[in-house]
Formats: sequence, C-alpha cells, structure tokens
Amino acid sequence: MIKVIFCLRRRADMSLEDFQRYWREVHGPLVAKHRTALRIARYVQVHSSDDAMSARLGRFRGAAEPYDGVAEIWYESREALETLGDDPAGRAASRELLEDEKQFVDLERSAIWIGDEVEVIAAEA
Repeated sequence: MIKVIFCLRRRADMSLEDFQRYWREVHGPLVAKHRTALRIARYVQVHSSDDAMSARLGRFRGAAEPYDGVAEIWYESREALETLGDDPAGRAASRELLEDEKQFVDLERSAIWIGDEVEVIAAEA
C-alpha cells in the first residue's frame, strides 16, 4: 500500500464547522463516486478538533498552526498511482476533485505528499 497524505487548511472565508461539513457531506461522496476511476483502495478523512486539549497540546510542543484536517488516500501500489494519468477517466475525475477542493480548501497553504506507512505499534485485535 502507498498513501497520498493531504494536510488541509480551509479557505479563509469558511468556519471550521462549514469546512468540515462540506468536506464530509459534499467532497467525501464525490471521492467515493470516483473511487474506481481514481483507483482508490481506501479514503480516510481526519477532522481536527478545535478544543482546549488541541490548543494545549500545540502550545506544549511549540507547534505551528494546525491543519484543519488530513486526508489519507490509499492505493494498492505506487504503479496504480503513477499510471493514473494515463487513463482519461482518471484525469477527468482528478480535475473534478481539484475543482471541488477549490470550494473549501486553501490549496496554497495545504501540504500534499506520497508516503509509505511504517507501523510501529499495531492495534490489538
């Protein structure tokens, strides 16, 4: 498995609540709709918590401004991701998702990268 990690910051004109609602209720279903064309094996949204504990943790660590959420997009292989652009349906789906992201994500302030997961502590069965 390989992952695309997308650390999202919301557009300045959106509240955290509106951002998370749009991401969950509009963008999430759009990703699901294009799952096959985009060769997505798994998609996870991690929504930030705007609470006192998050703020305390950030202050304790001297952390930078937090992201509003993180998307994990899983692919079966690097090849599945690398060859995605060869498929017209995949290109069209990618363009549609990007246009939708512009509705709620500050793309210039949001980081994205490809990574391999290294499990250090496994969940207990």
